[in-house]
Amino acid sequence: MKQLSLVLAIAAAFPTFAAAQDELQRVVITGSNIRVTQKEGASAVQVITAKDLEATGKTAVADVLRAISANSGNSYNEQFTGSFSAGTAGLSLRGLGQKNTLILVNGKRVSSFATAQNLQETFVDLNSLPMEAVQRIEVLKDGASSVYGSDAVAGVVNIILYQEYTGTELKAQVGSSTEGTGQTEKSVALKTGFGKLDSDGYSVVFSADAMERDKLQQSDVSWLAGSDFRGYKNGTLAWVPTNYYGTDPTKLLGGAQGPLQLLPYGDITPGKTGTVLAYNPAQYKTLIPGVKRVHTALRGTLRLNQDTDVYADLMYGYSSAAQTFSAPLSVGTGLRAWNNATQSLDNIAVTLPVGHPNNPGTTPVDINATLFDLGPRMKVGRVDFYRALTGVKGTAAGWTYDASLGRSGSKLKETVDNFVNRYVFQDALAKGSYNFADQSKNSEAIRQSLRLATLRPAESTLTTVDFSASKDLFSLPAGDVGFAFGAQWRREEMDSNTSTAVLSGTELRPAINIIKGQRDVTAVFAEFNVPLRKELSLNLAGRGDHYDDFGSAFSPKASLRYEPYQWLLLRGTASRGFRAPSLPEITNSTAVSYANVLDPRDPISPTQARGITNITRANPDLGPERSNNVDLGFVIAPSKNSSIGVDYYRIRQKGVIGTESADTIIANEATAPQNIVRGADGRILTLYRQYANQGERRVSGVDIDLRQRFVGKEWGNLTINGQLSRVLKFEAPLSTGAALTNGAGTNYFGSIPKWRGVTAATWDIGNWASTLTWTYVDGYEQTTRKGDTVAPFATVDLNVAWQVTPKTSLGLTVLNLANTRPSWDSSQSFFDYTQADPRGRFASLKLTHKF
Repeated sequence: MKQLSLVLAIAAAFPTFAAAQDELQRVVITGSNIRVTQKEGASAVQVITAKDLEATGKTAVADVLRAISANSGNSYNEQFTGSFSAGTAGLSLRGLGQKNTLILVNGKRVSSFATAQNLQETFVDLNSLPMEAVQRIEVLKDGASSVYGSDAVAGVVNIILYQEYTGTELKAQVGSSTEGTGQTEKSVALKTGFGKLDSDGYSVVFSADAMERDKLQQSDVSWLAGSDFRGYKNGTLAWVPTNYYGTDPTKLLGGAQGPLQLLPYGDITPGKTGTVLAYNPAQYKTLIPGVKRVHTALRGTLRLNQDTDVYADLMYGYSSAAQTFSAPLSVGTGLRAWNNATQSLDNIAVTLPVGHPNNPGTTPVDINATLFDLGPRMKVGRVDFYRALTGVKGTAAGWTYDASLGRSGSKLKETVDNFVNRYVFQDALAKGSYNFADQSKNSEAIRQSLRLATLRPAESTLTTVDFSASKDLFSLPAGDVGFAFGAQWRREEMDSNTSTAVLSGTELRPAINIIKGQRDVTAVFAEFNVPLRKELSLNLAGRGDHYDDFGSAFSPKASLRYEPYQWLLLRGTASRGFRAPSLPEITNSTAVSYANVLDPRDPISPTQARGITNITRANPDLGPERSNNVDLGFVIAPSKNSSIGVDYYRIRQKGVIGTESADTIIANEATAPQNIVRGADGRILTLYRQYANQGERRVSGVDIDLRQRFVGKEWGNLTINGQLSRVLKFEAPLSTGAALTNGAGTNYFGSIPKWRGVTAATWDIGNWASTLTWTYVDGYEQTTRKGDTVAPFATVDLNVAWQVTPKTSLGLTVLNLANTRPSWDSSQSFFDYTQADPRGRFASLKLTHKF
């Protein structure tokens, strides 16, 4: 590494020995700063063209990208309704999490979402990015920290927008579920442009797309509506017992009211006896939020002279996601409110005093009850995203250069309704003015006084200054030596707050994700492309990044490309990468979340999991996660119409940032008692966690890419594209200090199916183009219940386009043609929403017209 950095430094210091070369036919491929002519490089890059996007029939960038086979697991979309980042969508190449996949637009960074996913993951929200403006998407499937810096450990997705476009195109699409759920989707899109740089000296491209989709509730889906899964292995009647005295659900508080029904306790929890009051949670569970989105993109380029262009990129996106956050609040054991002075939670006793209408005894009594008459808790998240970037590019003294200045941001306003006011609740409890047993007797005035609506603001911004330049330095017998260098400065800022009601202790059972911090990053990088022989080339790259919080990181990379025959390409890369600690991990941040744990020292139920509160804190002493990547592969192309590519990848990460598991904290209570807070009855109330650089993670696998085109005459042309990914290993420790466990084909570390595949067959004949897409997700072991496996899951999508006239076309899209249900997973509410969705068959019609 020292030798490589020395070579790069010497090359950067003496660039003037080079001769200018004509690069008109060369392009820059994602993962490199050097222009090359080869179609296939040393790194595996999957290219999704605008035509490919059209053939999917999908209306969002996120839906297309999340379907690729390299998206192994641990990525989320708007189905993750319990998230602090509800309504968003991300990508997780190799299953390493959204924080390890770098998303670029036109080769440049954009702001991360306004707050963090799962408390610590900062990521780019794909739902904030335009669809209609996309000319192609390049997915680099190996590490690229040597070119792009942090977050590129698992790979890079470069979303490339139209730079030039002439004419106007208008699209309108409407779709609906065929399964009686009532869910519909409407979208429109416009793309227009004028001017060509070569002939007119300028170019302007504008695009806009908008989409509206209805909310899908669990109660809308016939096979989920009853929350009765007893017909499946380890399935239960997933109703929720409530309204009882003390800790025994069979000691009923009142009778059936609202959604409450009397049920045998054993139907819900096998082995139990007696009768309980319980409700079906399906009506309070949103599976897919109702969304409204608008995206716009504007690109303008002006040619000052034959060597210089100035350009500006503007993007704006608005997104709104509305959902039923949860059932009405349940009050009882473990009810809390935030104490900002002590940065901890206060316990709120739910005890009926003597004389309360629902206390028939002569002593105070604890209760558990659900406040049904206040209504379900609702949430709406509104996000404004923007990027403004301007720059100049061209050639000077033989160098091809690009310099730019950009500002990007994501702003969230999340409102919630029908939460509960702590102080009004405590007053009503003491005075007996709220009837838990028969809520129909409560006045509308007391209900309204208990209801609480709040606003949670959050904002993330990114400011960047970029410069890169490249040229051919000199000639060798095998060809020209290409060289590129550059520098970058950026400022990352995040201010994710909570509501004033939470900070004042007014909101009952708050969830908190407070993040406030900023940092400056400076980087320099350089890259060589050396032709060793006509058929063999070597690429060397290195990048040094300095962060003003944790320090520095150096990322080298070496790649070999060997093409001994026209039909055979061999390639390999070796690199070192890193992920900088995210702002929520290293800066001033505090998070409050809720989970279930098994406590062997619980005095009441040592064998049953119960709810507790987690308080998670940042750590200013964190270092970066380091990675070593190796990728080896080959491409065989026996003809221009067929090819097969096979690539092996291996990623080893050290110092992975996380918190100790609940099991580890509980097991080490004697040596670190400060991490556990127990109540007077000896039961756990709160676990304190802090981020730390912990163990190692090792991931490996194989990607297979198949392409075949059959050229016919009267029968048209048939093109088959297939991508198949196999995870060989996904190893990590199950707890701090433990040995590595292979999670491939299990859900130890989130569901990681061993196989994922996507195959598309497109038939073009006359004025018709039809695409049939088969998507396969392998089964996996459900690890919380040994011997329980989740079955493989496959869907087929159909997209048919008819060119009615040269300017007008009609399209039909049917997603999930066979109406296949997701596979049963007993650790989830029927299925794992990171791998499938519950919509069933969904049909759409589209009209496209060009002016």
